[in-house]
Amino acid sequence: MATAEQIKSLIRSHLSDDDDERFYSLALQVAAHEAQQGHGDLAHDIRDIVDKSRRARGGNVLLVKFPQDLAGMVLSEKSDTPVSALVLPDSLKERIRRIIHEHRQQAKLKNHGLSNRRKILLSGPPGTGKTMTARVLAHELRLPLHTIQVDKLVTKFMGETSAKLRQIFDLIRDEPGVYLFDEFDAIAGDRSLDNDVGEMRRVLNALLQFIEQDASDSLIVGATNNPALLDRALFRRFDDVLTYSAPDRDARRRLFENVLGTFKAGRLVWKKILDESEGLSHAEIDHACRDAIKEAILQDRKAVNTDVLAKTLRERRQTHQR
Repeated sequence: MATAEQIKSLIRSHLSDDDDERFYSLALQVAAHEAQQGHGDLAHDIRDIVDKSRRARGGNVLLVKFPQDLAGMVLSEKSDTPVSALVLPDSLKERIRRIIHEHRQQAKLKNHGLSNRRKILLSGPPGTGKTMTARVLAHELRLPLHTIQVDKLVTKFMGETSAKLRQIFDLIRDEPGVYLFDEFDAIAGDRSLDNDVGEMRRVLNALLQFIEQDASDSLIVGATNNPALLDRALFRRFDDVLTYSAPDRDARRRLFENVLGTFKAGRLVWKKILDESEGLSHAEIDHACRDAIKEAILQDRKAVNTDVLAKTLRERRQTHQR
């Protein structure tokens, strides 16, 4: 069961009645402790209670109190994206399900001296499902999603980045969640590149150390559009590396059907639609579908027709090619 200190901290936080997020954090720490002890059902119930309370108080926005120095660099949300929303190759979806399954059974693995996959690298072109995957992991594991905006971390605090990274990894240890490092290559670039500077080498060395030493119950997810820019030493620090690409014809059709939903006309000319969408990412197809739906609504039509959808796809292609 929960330790005596955890119980006392919960009581103090509740009686102070001025810091809901502190109380939630402590409750999640208790859930993590119970999961480590093999009490998976109890851990699940505690997280579910916290989730329901947070939703009742503030929807999908989590008011996590981060250190003032990190203000604006960490965005927190409660994800509602299920694994069924992913339109990816079956092999990739199976690997994502494996991450989820191992996390749910982490106590069982620990009993045999093993650990679940917790450090995941996602690589591939923009708009192919990397961020959505992080949202799916957060939703399926009933954890908050914290997105670290790495570009702001570097540009705003050049010279202090390593210290900020330490604060973030302290949060990863103390606040269980899914931590998405977006634009990961901004701080994880190859140390051998000619344009590298001493400060960024120190940042990368610190990052490598923090990732390797982390033993928290959080999931660390790095996302990059340019895996070739990453330092090779990073790859062995991750438990799994997932590679994303633009959807093929079958995936594109499933994506159209998912997004259009009740606005999908039975007479869509699929060959034309699939030809027009060749080479577009998941996100670009999603935007084109929603543009076509809006046009149908404004013209009082109950379904999207082929010509309108083909037009919105061409508009997205023109934007993509600029």
